[in-house]
Amino acid sequence: MTSPDDPAICSKNLALSNAHRYEARAATLRDPCKGPTVNLGYRRLESLRALWPWAPLWLALALLAMFAHGPMPMHSTRTLGVAWDMWQHASYIVPMLNGAPYSDKAPLIYWLFFAGWSITGVSDLWPRLLLVLIGLTQLILVQALARRLFPTRPWIARSAPWLLGALTYGFLFDLQIMYDGLLAVWVLLALLALVPSPRREAPRFVLFALALGLGLLTKGPVMLLHVGLVWLLGPWWQPWARQHRGAWYGRGALALLVGVLMLLGWALPAAWLGGPVYRELLLFHQTAGRVVDAFAHARPLWWYVPLLPLLLFPFALWPRAWAALGSLGRPFEPGQRFLLAWLLPVFVAFSLVSGKQAYYPLPELGGLVLLLAFALARMRERHPARERNAWLGPWPLALFSAALGVLLFMLPWLSARGDLRHDYALRAVAVHSPSFGVVFVLLALWLLLRGRGELRRIAVAGMLGVVAANALFTLTLWRDYDLHRISTLLAQAQARGIAIGNIGMYEGQFHFLGRLHKPIAALDDGAELNTWLHTHPAGWVLAYPATLDAEARRHALYAQRFRGVWLVLWPARVLADVRAGRTPPADSGPALVVPGAADAVAH
Repeated sequence: MTSPDDPAICSKNLALSNAHRYEARAATLRDPCKGPTVNLGYRRLESLRALWPWAPLWLALALLAMFAHGPMPMHSTRTLGVAWDMWQHASYIVPMLNGAPYSDKAPLIYWLFFAGWSITGVSDLWPRLLLVLIGLTQLILVQALARRLFPTRPWIARSAPWLLGALTYGFLFDLQIMYDGLLAVWVLLALLALVPSPRREAPRFVLFALALGLGLLTKGPVMLLHVGLVWLLGPWWQPWARQHRGAWYGRGALALLVGVLMLLGWALPAAWLGGPVYRELLLFHQTAGRVVDAFAHARPLWWYVPLLPLLLFPFALWPRAWAALGSLGRPFEPGQRFLLAWLLPVFVAFSLVSGKQAYYPLPELGGLVLLLAFALARMRERHPARERNAWLGPWPLALFSAALGVLLFMLPWLSARGDLRHDYALRAVAVHSPSFGVVFVLLALWLLLRGRGELRRIAVAGMLGVVAANALFTLTLWRDYDLHRISTLLAQAQARGIAIGNIGMYEGQFHFLGRLHKPIAALDDGAELNTWLHTHPAGWVLAYPATLDAEARRHALYAQRFRGVWLVLWPARVLADVRAGRTPPADSGPALVVPGAADAVAH
């Protein structure tokens, strides 16, 4: 009988080629040269060490950016508004917005909010902290996926969280209280369940089913698009799937069924409780409308193509990244096959779906950075001279940062000359821009440094840059997005029994901030508005004109800039008089006008 320490066995293991590493992985983990117990403790220690230093750095910057200002309209305020409406009505099964069932989203993220609120009470602290933890979980999962896909290239696992954490769009979107970050966690977890691990080649279909069900409970059937296509292509990238096709598809289909049953376990009771209109919207209208001739966010077929550089920024301005991606080709390694089987079908599918938003492919950002990290690693192996080529360095990103810094430094001078008189946002930013201009120039100089750690320099510069930009926004333009004061006024009005109407679509932007207990009427600007003004003469109406005219200044209750327009609060009787051409009562107004960022500067 051969001893576990037999050198022949060790030599045999070391001689296995990359093409057979999936088949050999279970044996090498047990490591007959060392025994099974040493590896477990060592692996735990290595897992903790792998979080340093990117995890504390990203966490600190994300918390700083997340709590720099309040929840952003409309995404964050709408999500919080739904959670608040569910909470105050004890409607834990049927999501609600503005007092009515809300069919756009599944309830898992709201349930997570409620778990925290049941301990801490209702506030935006727990949801915002939760979203930061969700973002950190994405980085940890993408690193774990990199280890499994490329076990012989540890550099990829070390680099993947730096790449993903530094993506500007992903970082900024993690600051939004929305569903896609949580969806990305379940997508990565489901894919981890399909990829061979060191301890077993067979997929973990129980974990796959659980992650699939949680993804469905987060954002509905779109979860199937994110993970179903790569599962269907399993035999192309997964050795176990090639050898056991029947088990792969049979058990995978059973896992899909379990996930769908988890969704139906919520959807069917919710459809019954929510009524016939909600039932039709939930079970049919939402999914079908997103796929063909979408009723919201309809875009052309090619819409995602020009967005790719934006999604990959700041690495889109790194020539070495494009050189590495351009050098990819055959032979396809198993990990590379997996990434192609994941990314390409999803990209095509999202392009074919009529409804498009830039954040829909957010769960695929992890796959994009893994493909980039693999491309960089293989280019270093095959073309080591390119690693020393200065023209492939981050000089375009440095030029961009320097140009932005110079522009920010010059804004006060341009504003004083009157060159910005037609650009409200730039006039507002100019107040604090010089100091931030210095920051971006220093980042540009840092990017031009030569030597090892180029990827990390870009990643850290990218994270610092986006946090600086968020701080500049907070100091200048945030006051034009802050709805706390008007939300408090609306809450006080509702407490006095005053009915409130909103001209145009109402997206719940005031409900959580004001803790409103009654619905706000959404009114079309026309006959419906006139009827409401007639039947609610003591009510208040929210309007969103492009400019603040003299009538509004003289007779409205309140006005503030809001997302490029004005938000004006009118007494219903006064607004009816203004619309009819009558002179409002002498005791109406003047409006409390909250100056915008640039208005405050002008005064």
